[in-house]
Amino acid sequence: MESGAAAGRAPGRFPFPYTPYRIQEQFMEALYGALEAGRVGIFESPTGTGKSLSLICGALSWLRDWEEKRRQEEARLLALGADGQDGLTPQQARPGSADTAGQPDWVTAFVQKKEERDMVDRLKEEQIRRKKQKDHLEKIRHDVHLKYAAKRKRCEEDEAKRLLQLSKEALSQGAGEGALDQLDHNEEELILAEYESDDEKKVVSGLEEDDDLEEEHVTKIYYCSRTHSQLSQFVREVQKSPFGKDTRLVALGSRQSLCVNEEVRRLGALQLINDRCMEMQKNKHEKKSNEENEGKKRCVSHTVCPFYSYEQMQFLRDEILVEVQDIEQLVSLGRETKACPYYGSRFAIPAAQLVVLPYQMLLHEPTRNAAGIKLKDQVVIIDEAHNLIDTITCIHSAEISGSQLCCAHSQLSQYMERYRKRLKAKNLMYIKQILYLLQQFVAMLGGNVNQNPGCQAVSQTGTVLKSINDFLFQSQTDNINLFKVQRYCEKSLISRKLFGFVERYGGPASAVKTNKENQKLAGLQNFLLTLQQGSDKEALVFRSVAKVACLSFPFGPAGTPLSPPLEAEHDQLRTASPLMQIEGFLSALTNANQDGRVILNRQGTVGQSSLKFLLLNPAVHFAKVVEECRAVIIAGGTMQPVADFREELLYCAGVDPVRIVEFSCGHVIPPENILPIILCSGPSNQQLEFTYQTRDLPQMMDETGRVLCNLCNVIPGGVVCFFPSYEYEKQVYGHWEKTGLLSRLAAKKKIFQEPKKANQVEQVLVEYAKCIKHRAADQAPSRVLIENLCMKAVNQSIGRAIRHQKDFASVLLLDHRYARPAIFNKLPQWIRERTQVKPAFGSAFAELRKSKVTDKLPGFVCSQFHRDRLDAL
Repeated sequence: MESGAAAGRAPGRFPFPYTPYRIQEQFMEALYGALEAGRVGIFESPTGTGKSLSLICGALSWLRDWEEKRRQEEARLLALGADGQDGLTPQQARPGSADTAGQPDWVTAFVQKKEERDMVDRLKEEQIRRKKQKDHLEKIRHDVHLKYAAKRKRCEEDEAKRLLQLSKEALSQGAGEGALDQLDHNEEELILAEYESDDEKKVVSGLEEDDDLEEEHVTKIYYCSRTHSQLSQFVREVQKSPFGKDTRLVALGSRQSLCVNEEVRRLGALQLINDRCMEMQKNKHEKKSNEENEGKKRCVSHTVCPFYSYEQMQFLRDEILVEVQDIEQLVSLGRETKACPYYGSRFAIPAAQLVVLPYQMLLHEPTRNAAGIKLKDQVVIIDEAHNLIDTITCIHSAEISGSQLCCAHSQLSQYMERYRKRLKAKNLMYIKQILYLLQQFVAMLGGNVNQNPGCQAVSQTGTVLKSINDFLFQSQTDNINLFKVQRYCEKSLISRKLFGFVERYGGPASAVKTNKENQKLAGLQNFLLTLQQGSDKEALVFRSVAKVACLSFPFGPAGTPLSPPLEAEHDQLRTASPLMQIEGFLSALTNANQDGRVILNRQGTVGQSSLKFLLLNPAVHFAKVVEECRAVIIAGGTMQPVADFREELLYCAGVDPVRIVEFSCGHVIPPENILPIILCSGPSNQQLEFTYQTRDLPQMMDETGRVLCNLCNVIPGGVVCFFPSYEYEKQVYGHWEKTGLLSRLAAKKKIFQEPKKANQVEQVLVEYAKCIKHRAADQAPSRVLIENLCMKAVNQSIGRAIRHQKDFASVLLLDHRYARPAIFNKLPQWIRERTQVKPAFGSAFAELRKSKVTDKLPGFVCSQFHRDRLDAL
């Protein structure tokens, strides 16, 4: 591959699987320049313009050129060092060299020579290490026998372990081994281990002892996106690109996505899977000391994960680096090799050139550190970044209900009473602190932690906003070190132990030993049963402000409206202990006072009330990313308005304005393929203005229905109608049912509603696709802060209309305020250039009738009803 110039590459010099569009070449040129100059870039490329492939080819072209320049520089320095003469100049010595000012010349020369020799030695060692690694990976890539040899060895080890276990069981028969201290054999695992705080002992996990995590991290690109499917799609694009054969790529994911231990996967909840995995690791590291005392009487045999084998994970790491694989392929390989994909992929990070990972793993610092991700002098690309600010806010916000607080207090109290004589003093101290916190938090909601929250009425309802310090002071918890409590919860795995305790004794089939214990635990069972229904209702779901509900009218035969999918059966997976959610709230309270607020929401009963931490300054959690990285690229299909990213995120994170670059390109579609229209009034000349005061008016909902009915008369294909929220979509839908307008729509188009639950969306899409196949089967359906929030959602909706070069769409913006310059200028440029403003419905209707877009392919309607907070518009 040919190296590019320092400032960038000439057009046409980027390896590409096909002839790129001109805007793709411009995108790659701008990306290359931003990475070379170490900038923070905001890149916008509309959906359907090949953004992912442009990111891949532009970024990896820069990386290959950078690696080549580094190799050339190292070779030059080594050649100078081999001459044995003057060698390097002082300017070529590494930063941080000894200060020899005022020293005799012979001392200065000696120090300089020593630094030169040391640097040459380091370069030689790095070259040898890189060559050894490259040869090793090449050998694996071309020698099939090595793969099967590792698998055979693992099978042999498993068989040897099985035979050894059988021998031990035979020897132990009749030896009288049994449980100790009146506890069941498996119950020992529920007891908290002795805890030592940071002041007493620096806890080092087994993984931190591995040499490979100390391996030098090569310069790499971290690519992150929102969803698992987006990451898998990106990996497939890399596989198809010219870089697919020789790029060392590793795809990271959560334990929930990567775990291959069926016993652990069955736990369902992510927090439970995490805790159980860490517990099994701990058991594995303790196993050796247990085996040394094998002659002694032991209480319990701790479970270890059979997939957590260092040797097999090293083999899996090599397989990952040899061939590009997505998450699904990685999981299959892990099952085949009996190696953990979660840790195997982490072992591959240092040597990888491209790391693909979800938002949360990069943006949440504790998760980032736990995964072994080092951002110093690396490149970060954040794709689908239109909701980046909201994502950071949601990741670091938390909410807990009164029911969760009371339930956790009851569970933890029962746990402490059950095992009080077996718990060490330090554990009892922290448990009592947690119980006190729960008690005071419930008191802040106006309740008593010892009473059923569903039966406690709240005397003063309403919402109160407090600073973190005020909340802690008024709840009388400001004297507790929340940092230590947070670390105790993390290291002791108390939520996991508590869940195991409730799992064992919280059900009707559980058995206990004495009447006294039976009475205590029966109380827990009854209390949990009273909370079960309320807790289910109060499950917390975060939704991005850019999320919009939609009604879909696919092109197809007329039919009756499709009712929203019935509520799914209750999940069979057990829900996590409420203490796990409370740990997140406690962690949020450790933020700086100015960076967040606590919202007390007192509603009806204590159980219905809640405490919520709201992050106000997302930049504080993004600052370290932009500070450490060589370059950061924020990319998306619709990034307007970019003022949000500049002012709320980058400037507040301390980024110098000079370092920020922006790039926005047009669309690849011809101008005649898109017809954006701002509609100010409807067929009956009713002005369209969906403010909080007017949007609920019957005449406003009626006029919207008339617009849709008329549009369906002239649009032969599909129509998609976007709403700002599920609640408003439900209100409008119900009004249309009462007035009979919905039946008129259903006579022209079959109606589908987007379900609120994510796991039901696929079912609706399948039905939608079936309807499409019946007709036209080859056509695709296609005041500053507040305005920005609104226009983000609008632009995202418009982006759904045009996704490929040959798509056609008509876009109607139903509100006269879209014609205002301040709002109009926040539309994407490629839309603004083609948008017509129609004051009356007649002229807009006539334009639709004569438009080639309407004649050729199904149209698209974007009906943007402004959310409650948009009164300022």
